[in-house]
Amino acid sequence: MIDVILKKGKEKAVLQKHPWVFSGAIDKVKGKPANGDVVRLIDTQDRFMAYGFYNDQSRVALRLLEWNEDVQINAEWFRNKVAIAVKSRQELLADGTTNTCRLIFSEADYLPGLIVDKYADYLSLQILTSGIENNKATIINALQELLNPAGIFDKSDASSRGHEGMDASDGGVLAGNHPPEIVEVKENGITYGINIAEGQKSGFYCDQRDNRHIVATHAKGKKLLDCFSYTGGFSLNALKNGAAQVISVDSSALAIETLKKNISLNNLDDLRFTAIQSDVNKQLRRFKEESETFDVIVLDPPKYAPSRSALDRASRAYKDLNRIAMLLLNKGGLLATFSCSGAMDIDTFKQVLAWAALDAGKEVQFIYQFCQPEDHPVRSSFPEGEYLKGLLCRVM
Repeated sequence: MIDVILKKGKEKAVLQKHPWVFSGAIDKVKGKPANGDVVRLIDTQDRFMAYGFYNDQSRVALRLLEWNEDVQINAEWFRNKVAIAVKSRQELLADGTTNTCRLIFSEADYLPGLIVDKYADYLSLQILTSGIENNKATIINALQELLNPAGIFDKSDASSRGHEGMDASDGGVLAGNHPPEIVEVKENGITYGINIAEGQKSGFYCDQRDNRHIVATHAKGKKLLDCFSYTGGFSLNALKNGAAQVISVDSSALAIETLKKNISLNNLDDLRFTAIQSDVNKQLRRFKEESETFDVIVLDPPKYAPSRSALDRASRAYKDLNRIAMLLLNKGGLLATFSCSGAMDIDTFKQVLAWAALDAGKEVQFIYQFCQPEDHPVRSSFPEGEYLKGLLCRVM
């Protein structure tokens, strides 16, 4: 195994078991490891620190896996990590009301660059690091042995793979059968038809499961606007919980079509629901011009800040989006607003909302703080894994 020497003074994060070592923290590489190889990280005194995946194409040159020198990083190590992750989600799926969740969440489950989502009898994989790519066969075999899925489908994101110098994934079936055009899944007793092959990201945003339920408890008898509705998670929960009216807005024709089908799947196809295919920012301004108001508004936009360098621009976008939403709420109305940008922490998000409230001439109370659910755990040594945050605001 090739040794990689850490620069003097860069030991603290490694000793605290943070899994990332940036290229600038590396002093020397004793040899020429291939990208994705497991290497041995040592300090300048030749003392062992950790094992990790190496990649000289990535800013994160080492993704650390194991801090015990006596543990071998082999096929059995990967099978064990997969098994631990899958077992930790069993209780979530036990009562039968939910059969979709995230089974493996990258660094949080000690498998950096691997995301596995379960959709009923099918699994969706995102392989985003060269180290995981090198061990793909072992991981797929482990998932087959543990879960016996009907099929395993590749949903690796091409742009993320590019950061590791990897070619775009061809997609397609990795094992078993190709999923049907629509796979029906259940979440909190609600049925969703999702397109794994063509849907966004891995096919369905299961990270909002708990938050959809929480927002729905405030929707009974209310008029709710669901922005960036995708295939209708917040909309369906609100309708099921007795919302008086739900308007869903998304720019994707496929998302709106799927949302309408999901309404029918749950026997909620009635006069309380309207779907609008439109750019959300333009539609919000249209509502303002038409003096339309709402009791509850949900804002669940895409990632505005993919990195810290984009944070200022993203903050302005979040502020403008939330400002116009605040102007559309009836007095005392509720705004459920989210950010999935890992670069934006909750304190910054609160500040952005404070600026939005000031510009809108509104007083705002934060009455609940949303987070990601238990199948998206945050590892104590890797706070960067906490990407989803949100606030339920009362707008006065």
